[in-house]
This record gives sequence, C-alpha cells and structure tokens, in this order.
Amino acid sequence: MTAADVAIVGTGPNGLAAGVVLARAGLRVHLHEAADTIGGGLRTAPLFDSGVVHDICSAVHPMAAASPFFRAFDLAARGVELMQPEIGYAHPLDGGRAGLAYRSLAETCARLGADGAAWHRLMSPLLERSEAVVDLILSGQRSVPRDPAAALLLAGRIAAHGSGLGVRAFRGQEAPALLAGVAAHAVGRLPSLASSAVAMLLGHLAHGTGWPVPRGGSGRIAQALAEDITAHGGVFHTGHHVTDLAELGGARAVLLDTSPKGLLALAGDRLPRSYRRALERFRYGPGAAKVDFLVSEPVPWADPEVGRAATVHLGGTYAELVRQETANARGVRTGKPFVLVVDPVVADPGRALPGKRPLWAYAHVPNGDPTDPYELVRAAIERHAPGFGDTIVAHRSVPAAAYEAYNPNYVGGDIGSGAMTLRQSLARPVPRLDPYRTPLPGLFLCSSATPPGPSVHGMSGYLAALSALRHRFGIGDAPDLAPGPMPLAFARPR
Repeated sequence: MTAADVAIVGTGPNGLAAGVVLARAGLRVHLHEAADTIGGGLRTAPLFDSGVVHDICSAVHPMAAASPFFRAFDLAARGVELMQPEIGYAHPLDGGRAGLAYRSLAETCARLGADGAAWHRLMSPLLERSEAVVDLILSGQRSVPRDPAAALLLAGRIAAHGSGLGVRAFRGQEAPALLAGVAAHAVGRLPSLASSAVAMLLGHLAHGTGWPVPRGGSGRIAQALAEDITAHGGVFHTGHHVTDLAELGGARAVLLDTSPKGLLALAGDRLPRSYRRALERFRYGPGAAKVDFLVSEPVPWADPEVGRAATVHLGGTYAELVRQETANARGVRTGKPFVLVVDPVVADPGRALPGKRPLWAYAHVPNGDPTDPYELVRAAIERHAPGFGDTIVAHRSVPAAAYEAYNPNYVGGDIGSGAMTLRQSLARPVPRLDPYRTPLPGLFLCSSATPPGPSVHGMSGYLAALSALRHRFGIGDAPDLAPGPMPLAFARPR
C-alpha cells in the first residue's frame, strides 16, 4: 500500500472537508473510519422500510447552504440539491398559536403582527450583510474581522439578547419563542452570549439562504465530499477503529476528526503535560436523546401552518425554554425538555411512500442520561399535535448515553463536541493562537471541538487542513475547491 502523506481519523463532515482540501493540494490522503460507512453526522439509512431513509444524526443544513467552505465546494454543481421548505422553522405555542419563520422576512413580520417591526429591525440588517456575518462567525476567530460593520451589528445584538434585555422589544409570545428555539441549538444555558450568537446566525439565515434538507438525505453531502476525495487520489479505510498513532504508517501529517477525549486516547502519553491537562479540563455539554419515527401521515399540528415547516421547535414560551435549558445545562432532568422535530418530506416529498414517511426528533437531556426518550418526545409533539400517537407505525429510540457508542465524538450524547460556553466558543479546545495544531509535530485536531464549533459547515476541517498545509508541507495557498480537475500547481505529491 502506498504510504500516505496525510492520515485523517474520522470521516464526519470536518474530516471529509479536510480530506477534500488536502487531496486537492496534491497530497496522498488516507481517511480512516471506525464505522462501516463514512459520514459521521451525515449518515442516512433505512431504519424500518427499505424504501424510506432516515437521517441518523443531522437532518437540516443551513450551514451547508451558507458556509464559506460549501460555497466554494458548490454542492449544487455536484448534484446535491438543497430543498427549501416554505417555512424555515416553526415554534408552536399552546392554544393553537405558533411563531413562523418564513423564507420571506416580510411575510414573517406580517404574521408576527405588533412584533413584526421589531423582528424586521433585528433581522434585516443581518440579511443585508449576511455573507460577512456568516464568514465572521464561521472563521477561525483568531483574526481581525474583515467587515467591521458586520462585527458591530453582531456585537450589539449578541450582547442585547445574550443578556435577556433584547427580548423586551417584543410584546407578544411568538417572536420571543422563535428566538429562544433557535438559541436552544447551542444546547446550553439560556440566555447566554454563545446562544445569542447562534440565534443571530441561524435566525437570519431562515430568511436568506434558508434551512434546507438535502434531497435524499444528509448522506448525499457526505457522498459528494467522498467522491471528490477519491477523484483526487484519496483512499478510505472503513470498519477499523484506530487505537494508536503508530497504525497510521508514518504519515507526515495526522488530522483527528475526534473529540478532545479521542485525542487524549490516541496521543495522551505523547503530549506535553500542560496541554494534556488543558484537554482534560475541556467541558462537554448536555446530551441529545433521539427518536426516529415512521409515521403514516403528516403530523396533525393544531396550527396547520406549522406543517409547512421542515423544522419545528417544541418547548413552550420563551420563559419555559429559559427554565428548561438552564436546568438541563446544570444536569437537572425535567419532564418537558426542548424537542426539535424535522419532517423532511415537507421539503423533499420523494422521501415518503404511501402511508410511510420519516420523522426525526431529539430532546435535550443531561449529559450521559440513559433514559429512553420516546415518551418524552411523543408527549411533546402530542401537546401541539393531538392524535400524533395514532400515526406512529414504528420508532427507534437512542438515549443520550448510547449516542457515544454510535459516534465516540458525541461524549455523553453531546452532539456539539463541547459545551457552548463563551470561553469554549472562543477557545476551543484550549487557548492557542492556532487551535488546530497540537504540540506534537504533525498532529492536528480538525473536529467540531475546534473553531468555529458545531454544525455541518466543514470549516473546522478546512481551517485545520490549511494549517497542516502551511506547517507540514510548506504550501501557503489554498487549493481551488470548485468542481473540476486539480490545477497543475497541485498535481503532484509534495
């Protein structure tokens, strides 16, 4: 077997993004995956019926539509169609009411009534500078912002809503609930500066590049990345759990798409004590407990308009979500968790068969919680969709404690690879000028435990790959990621 210039351990979205960059730089890249299939959080598989596929982890991809890496990679040109629902996300409330984030900002504001003007003032300036806002939040967070105006826009909004003061601009319950549901994607205490940044990012994208689902499932994104890697000479090794760096054949650079816990398991005895102890102090966040449903018909939401949204947030009012998420972050289990529901068929009708359609849902629970989430999730949906239980054909539950067995990066069910506190948002996994380089020469970390953090954006892998190119191969220029043949400058091993 030809020796690799680069070995990548883990083939989640960041490992694959790193593989694309390094293979396109003309390096011999080998990717190692413990599971039998690649993709990590981008796996799609039939669970109950061979004709109906479910997304095993991630399902909705606002970052795949917006991130700098995927803009350059151009999923559409590679046959990956991102299907847009009419409503990006919805947030039902008791009494048949709901907050609805339409693709159209104007329609959203009209639906919000008296709070429409305040929603417009919050979101419209972000939309006007959307690319700069996205690029700032999805950067390595170690340099001066390229667009100071975007930074100022974000800073004021993050401070206001991270302190809880910003919500006072609204009179009703729907707009605050919409924001709280998006902020809850940070999976931590509410309100906080970290969750506010998530709310500003994802909230404005619902009216811009959208919250799409890939036609055919999330696995299509992984497939497109893998096809580009193999087209440029990359090799995949699946079904083998790497337990020692010595197994990687002396590659000049090793990139780990793993949690800090995984980095310690592979290289702990080789790392300097101070760095090792810093990794040991890394905090993991609350867990996700997932339920996959096969249902016979669309969810019977009390407000039928909710059925036009592919993503639905459940958890009640702003105040209810603040109490629940804060308790959850402290490790206190409650009976009414935040639940995120995805109905991919709303945007991708081809995912359904007559009388059979996939439904995806997870609840936020304390890290390592072993509780079967089925009843909690079913009850949360029934609260706003009476009769939902009668539509369930089959289901599969994955407690938070079991998620780590599926993917070792999800420590205790933490799908974000680390608590989204302000400190850890800015200094993941440890405070270093180059967070991707470890003190061990040639060893890099490229997972969501590095900036800019969780979500399917590929930027952690992309930025780690650029660091490896500079420091191990003397390559200062990033390769072109657009579809097509590799430029001659990168067409030879270094």
